[in-house]
Amino acid sequence: MTKTSRRNVLKGAAGLAAGVAFAGVFKPGAALSNDAERHGISAFGDLKYPADFPHFDYVDPKAPKGGLFSQIGPSRQYNQSFLTFNSLNSYILKGDAAQGMELTFATLMTRATDEPDALYGLVAKSVRISPDGLTYTFTLRPEARFHDGSKLTAHDAAFSLTALKEKGHPIITQFLRDFLGAEATEDATLVARFKEKRGRDVPLFVASLPIFSKAYYTKRPFEESTLDIPLGSGPYQVGRFEAGRYIEFWR
Repeated sequence: MTKTSRRNVLKGAAGLAAGVAFAGVFKPGAALSNDAERHGISAFGDLKYPADFPHFDYVDPKAPKGGLFSQIGPSRQYNQSFLTFNSLNSYILKGDAAQGMELTFATLMTRATDEPDALYGLVAKSVRISPDGLTYTFTLRPEARFHDGSKLTAHDAAFSLTALKEKGHPIITQFLRDFLGAEATEDATLVARFKEKRGRDVPLFVASLPIFSKAYYTKRPFEESTLDIPLGSGPYQVGRFEAGRYIEFWR
């Protein structure tokens, strides 16, 4: 059973991205293939929301907050199990991870559920796309932080993408086959590069993957199945849990 202190409205963003079959091949000259700074991306080129939108249309900023919401997890991703869990690392093959761990990690961009495939800046405030569509340069928000208050930088994002490509769950590594790699050129600048004739949705998948703390994983192996609570940066944090029985996420 998964317990949260609010509705689990953000759950599954990365899982949705992972469930998409990457159809089509990117062609230079498409709507997104220019070097203009943009607040969101879409495989189809069009965005519903302008750069200064206050919130998604389906969100009520005045909705009641607080309280307890309890449920049996309705979905799973990667190595998560419907029946049990013995790990809090849900992005590798080993172990049965707890459902909902994606709630504890921020991503470069976040999905709008009232559009087919659009993503808008979250940790990244903007992105530039090279004319050939093979290089995406993300500018990160300076206020981004991990749960312990440490700064979240492009170095963390580059580390995360590299770890997921090399050591992540096979579903992730397969979807990253057209992703060449990422590097942090500055604390706030991440450059991601892709293969020619890449799948159309690969950059969207990359932008929706979790960002881990590079410093945290210098002291422990990324590919370890463990019940240690990882350092996150998302809207929820892991609270109380009992392996195989329940887990609480606090906000």
